[in-house]
Amino acid sequence: MSTVAEITEVIPRLTNAELREVERVVLQAYRERKVGIIFDDAYGTFTEDDLRAIQDQALQMIDGEPAKP
Repeated sequence: MSTVAEITEVIPRLTNAELREVERVVLQAYRERKVGIIFDDAYGTFTEDDLRAIQDQALQMIDGEPAKP
């Protein structure tokens, strides 16, 4: 079993197709665990992390801070 450090090290060398497969496997694991996913339908998957990122951007705009990439 690969560790997170090993997985993180190899990710930049993966092809786009391999990255999509990794993403599919990770999302499937979340689905099976029934955690982290808010919406999962034909339009895509929306996770708790996605929601947090949107909240952060909205608060930055409200506070007048420049948006982070």
